[in-house]
Amino acid sequence: MGAAEPLRSVLWVKQQRCAVSLDPARALLRWWRSPGPGAGDPGADACSVPISEIITVEETDINGKHYSSGKWQKMEKPYAFTVHRVRRARRHRWRRAQVTFCCADEQLLHLWLQTLRELLAKLTSRPKHLLVFINPFGGKGQGKRIYDRKVAPLFTLASVSTDIIVTERANHAKESLYELSIDKYDGIVCVGGDGMFSEVLHGLVGRTQRDAGVDQNQPRAALAPSPLRIGIIPAGSTDCVCYSTVGTNDAETSALHIIVGDSLAMDVSSVHHDGALLRYSVSLLGYGFYGDIIRDSERKRWMGLVRYDFSGLKTFLSHHCYEGTVSFLPAQHTVGSPRDGKPCRAGCFVCRQSRQQLEEEQKRSLYGLESGEEVEEWKVVCGQFLAINATNMSCACPRCPRGLSPSAHLGDGSSDLILIRKCSRFNFLRFLVRHTNQGDQFDFTFVEVYRVKRFQFVSQAAEDEDGSVRGRGKKRFGQICSDQPPCCCAAPSSSWNCDGEVLRSPAVDVRVHCQLVRLFARGIEEPGS
Repeated sequence: MGAAEPLRSVLWVKQQRCAVSLDPARALLRWWRSPGPGAGDPGADACSVPISEIITVEETDINGKHYSSGKWQKMEKPYAFTVHRVRRARRHRWRRAQVTFCCADEQLLHLWLQTLRELLAKLTSRPKHLLVFINPFGGKGQGKRIYDRKVAPLFTLASVSTDIIVTERANHAKESLYELSIDKYDGIVCVGGDGMFSEVLHGLVGRTQRDAGVDQNQPRAALAPSPLRIGIIPAGSTDCVCYSTVGTNDAETSALHIIVGDSLAMDVSSVHHDGALLRYSVSLLGYGFYGDIIRDSERKRWMGLVRYDFSGLKTFLSHHCYEGTVSFLPAQHTVGSPRDGKPCRAGCFVCRQSRQQLEEEQKRSLYGLESGEEVEEWKVVCGQFLAINATNMSCACPRCPRGLSPSAHLGDGSSDLILIRKCSRFNFLRFLVRHTNQGDQFDFTFVEVYRVKRFQFVSQAAEDEDGSVRGRGKKRFGQICSDQPPCCCAAPSSSWNCDGEVLRSPAVDVRVHCQLVRLFARGIEEPGS
């Protein structure tokens, strides 16, 4: 059989005579019932699995097994091989499934094994050696147990070797990524919640910039993308990043995405203050409401996970608003908008096209064909805000299935900037409730949403400390959009919620870096795909 020639045989599956076809050109394995002589043509009940979704193939020892079928009894020495594959379950979950094929010819058995293994060997995107960090304290403290019971057996089945580090303190994973030789790994896996992922992200991105000689503290620096992918095994309290990129926070599903070598590019935002890097963000930057929640909950860690609910209710009842100025550069390169109703899905057209548009824009700027950032048209909004949110992804989670910005995209080089102006407590509750249903979350007079590639924020308190800031803003940004009547009341400062961590700086400069990191994930698949 040539390399591209289809292989077709009559084999036995679950005591049924089946025609089995392997088409290398289409990279597809199919089988269907064939009770009569010959293979026949596949019918509506034909089963198929792409080669890319086969975990492994192994020869099966069926000695000692008893079959009731008389036809099986005539087979003096049956030979069998088992195909372990991905099976799709409900709600974007993947499960491991297997099908065993039998025949009476040993030579035919080895032909099938050799052909399938050769095709699997050509899938070079699959990881062979992974570095695994396990957070034993995050979420409900089940990280080690989840990995041992649900993930490790799958890695062993797929012949994926691992080096495991169980973290003992905060920033253990980040420090390790700066010190270890990571060239021998095909990827990094973190077992834990969003905080664990953030720690691995900071370590990997920081290590990459150090090796590339890039100054992370320079806000305008072009960051170098990391060559290694990050895998997430969810074991936290929210698992927002995993839920927004896979569609579920299920450990077995994430492990299978890693095994088959799926790759998903993701934007990362850098957050600077006074020429120094504060943090990187991939999901939510929240000032006001979400900043107050995370700041208050940090003081109540003794309450466990219920502290988030308690702090959320307390913050909602306090109904604080904050005064400040937001300035931003619209993401004109994007082909979507925050309200177009087109969520980010596997193989996303918006992400692909937006990246191409951004690259063209950067080339034109490089050759002086268009003006650069310094003279681009900044937009400025000032006033009193209950919340200022910037999302690089939908920020979906089990409690909020559509997320804070349902049409935000993972790799389009932009962030959705959501401004919630001062309003009544009842209206703010109406806005929050929209996160749990199918309504348009931005269909309120007090809510504004913009797709941006960079933004800055200065609180009124910080402006009062430096009276020249507002004047420089007017000179640089031009016309300022103000509340009616104008805002003139001094207000206290909030904190920033940066992917679940507190940033206390009242002024930030945020820039989106397009597709800076890659995950072991396919993206959220449409039903039936």
